[in-house]
Order: sequence, then structure tokens, then C-alpha cells
Amino acid sequence: MSKIIGLTGGIASGKSTVSKMFKEREIPVIDTDQIAKTLLNEDKDIYKEILKTFGEDVLTPNQEINRNKLAQIIFKDKEKRKKLNAIIHPKVKEITLHETTHLKDLKQPLIVLDVPLLFEADFDSVCDVTIVVYARKKDQISRLLSREGIDEAYAKQKINAQMPLSKKKELADYIIDNSKSILETRKSFERVLKEIEKTNK
Repeated sequence: MSKIIGLTGGIASGKSTVSKMFKEREIPVIDTDQIAKTLLNEDKDIYKEILKTFGEDVLTPNQEINRNKLAQIIFKDKEKRKKLNAIIHPKVKEITLHETTHLKDLKQPLIVLDVPLLFEADFDSVCDVTIVVYARKKDQISRLLSREGIDEAYAKQKINAQMPLSKKKELADYIIDNSKSILETRKSFERVLKEIEKTNK
């Protein structure tokens, strides 16, 4: 029987690092962020709805949706963020559940759902266990500054737009601390994976 692991965290908390660790162990990961990125420009209904809601200012010269422009709009405006989520999330969830069913049919013992808004979008309801990748806020900010080349005010805006990591920690079954070295993160990952595998026998 397959066990569904919900993996989440905050922006620049190190979720992608942990997701990669699962892949290295040949555990399948369904990346909902990647699904959403694909849908933005490949799903005609979603494309039209985004243009209708946000206007043509969010387009690149090639008529594709500019994710950076869209991000700047939604991180500044809670209501617009809700509207975008309402457009994209149902289809993301549909595809995710379809892929999960396919992996279950293949008798995969563990399946990871990598979902930034795991608790906010009620994805945790389809998971058997949940993991939060944790980092200190100051580390999130410094990573965003170096990774995205944005200013500190916008970095804080992006972090504050999500459910606080402290709240996610309370809701999660397991916590992987990514506020120290990569070696410590890997140790934490191995410990959590061992626990999950033990309960799956």
C-alpha cells in the first residue's frame, strides 16, 4: 500500500533541497509548483482567465504569462492572490491526484507531494503524513536576496504572504530543520524518512 507524504515549507526554506533528497532515493516526487508553471501557458482556459483577471500587462513580448510580473501583483495584494489561486489550484489538484493514482497503481511504496501551499490549499487532506522544511526568517530573507536579486522589502512581502512557518510546524507530522548545514539537513531527512518507512511496513 502506498503512503502519501506531503512536503511543504516557506519560500527559500529549503523545500527544494529536501525534495531533491527524496528523488536521489528514487522516491517519486509530484511537484505542484512545476504543474502550476506549465498550466500558466499551456492550459488555454487558465491563460484566458488570468488575462481577464489581471490584464495584458502580465504578458511577455512573446504573449506568454510573465510569472515575475504576476508574482509582484499577487504578493502585494491578498485579494488578487486569492483570485489567482482560485483559477489555478483546482486544476493543479486534479492533475496531482491523477498522477498520485497512477503511482499507486504502480505499487510505489512512498509518493511525495511537493506543495508550497500544502495546508492553505487543503492538500494535506490527501496525505498520510506531512513534513515541513523549516528555516529561520533571516535565512529565508538572505537566500531570497541572493537567489532572486530582489530588495529586502519585497523579500519580506513574499515571506509574509504565506502561512507562518511556525504555524506550519504545529500542523506537520515531521519537521526537517534546514537552518544549519546541508549535512545536518540530510541527517534530519534520513531520520524522518526512516521513521516514515518504519510505519509503512
